[in-house]
Amino acid sequence: MKFGASTFIWVSPFSNQTLNLIDKVKNIGFDYLEICIEDPETIDVAAIRNHLNKTGVQALVCGAFGPNRDISSEDAAIREQGIEYIKTCIDIAAELGSPLVSGPMYSATGKTRLLTPDEKKQQWNWAAENMKIVADYASEKSIRLAVEILNRFETDFINTVQQGLDFLELVDCDNVGFLLDTFHMNLEEKDIAEAIKLAGSKIFNFHSCENDRGTPGTGHIPWNEVFQALKEISYDGPVVIESFTTEIKEIARAVSQWRPLAPSQDSLGEEGLQFLKKAVLV
Repeated sequence: MKFGASTFIWVSPFSNQTLNLIDKVKNIGFDYLEICIEDPETIDVAAIRNHLNKTGVQALVCGAFGPNRDISSEDAAIREQGIEYIKTCIDIAAELGSPLVSGPMYSATGKTRLLTPDEKKQQWNWAAENMKIVADYASEKSIRLAVEILNRFETDFINTVQQGLDFLELVDCDNVGFLLDTFHMNLEEKDIAEAIKLAGSKIFNFHSCENDRGTPGTGHIPWNEVFQALKEISYDGPVVIESFTTEIKEIARAVSQWRPLAPSQDSLGEEGLQFLKKAVLV
C-alpha cells in the first residue's frame, strides 16, 4: 500500500504559496499529496506539476462541496455549477496525473434535512443523473470518481456503505466508486471491517483517520481489523491521512474541530505515517 497526506493537515486553500508542502510530505515519507481544490483560481497546475515531478510525490485530487456546488440541489443553476466544478477537478486531476477525484460530490456538505420520500427520491435522481454526466466526462480522461460517504452530522444523503452501493447502482458507471473514511465509518457503520468488505472493489480511495481526526493510532479505531479487511479485498489504492488545523478558522469551524489534536501538524503526519506502516504489516 502507498500512503498519502491531505493538504488540509496544514493549509487551506492550497496555492503557489504552499508548494513547500510537497517537499514536506516527501521528507516525512509519504507517497501522495492529496490536494483539495477549494478554489480553482489558486491552483497553478504547471507549478504544482513541476514540483511534483522534482520530488517524485504523486498527486491525488479531492473536491470541496459547498452549497453552490450541489448536483442534487433544487436549483437547476446550482446543479449546473456543481457539474462544471467537478469537471474542473477532473481536468486538474488529468493534468497532475491523479488517477481519481474524491469527495462527497453527490450533495453539499452540511446539508442535513428531513425530506419526504418523494423529495428524497428526487434528490437521488438529480444526483445520479448528474454523476453520470461527470462520470462520462471523467472516463474520457481515464479518471475515476471516488464518492465519499459522510457521517449524519455532515450530510443527510449517504451515511453508510450500503446506502452508497444503492447510489452506485443507480449511477451505474464503472469509474464511480468510493472514498471510505474511518472517521465517518466509526460513527455510522455497525462493523467497520465488514463495511470495508461489503464495499470491496468499489473502494478507490481510503482515508485512514482516527476517531477524533487526530493522529492515527492514538484513538480507538480497530486498525488491525481495518487493514485485515483491506487485505482480504486486495485493496491496493492510496491510504491517506486527513486531518485539519485549528489555525485555519473557517475550516476548523466547518469540521467542528475546536482544539488541536496533536502537538503539531507535522507530528500528526510523521507519527501517523509511522503507525500506519507498522499496522499494515500485522
